[in-house]
Amino acid sequence: MTETMHGAYTISTDPARLDEDRIHRWLSTEAYWALGRSREKQDRAIAGSVNFGAYETVSGQMAGFARVVTDHATFAWLCDVYVDRSARGEGLGTALVTAVRDHFAALGLRRILLTTDDAHGLYEKVGFTKLAVPGNWLNLMFE
Repeated sequence: MTETMHGAYTISTDPARLDEDRIHRWLSTEAYWALGRSREKQDRAIAGSVNFGAYETVSGQMAGFARVVTDHATFAWLCDVYVDRSARGEGLGTALVTAVRDHFAALGLRRILLTTDDAHGLYEKVGFTKLAVPGNWLNLMFE
């Protein structure tokens, strides 16, 4: 388990602290990439991932979330990054992604990938860049 601080927030990988009801509500109703995602699917995604929660240090209330799918050795995919509307504008999203980067850099991973429609600037602040050769990547879509 890792923990870092950002202003009035604690960022933690402690799975016992996750507010899965809140995470599901945020993602299934407010996040364009997960609208309508079922609770069962969200719970399975959390169970198979390394999860980062951002919490108000005083109240303990969850204010942000990020999920990482990884083999812990060579590769990670950062997804489901979300900051509660009431906590935006305080750099919490950048701090959350920085905590993810630092956690996995210590493991010696070769790369962390992500996709976003609208938050390129946030990720670039932390060191993410566009793929050098995007034409090399393929995907297999089921939905």
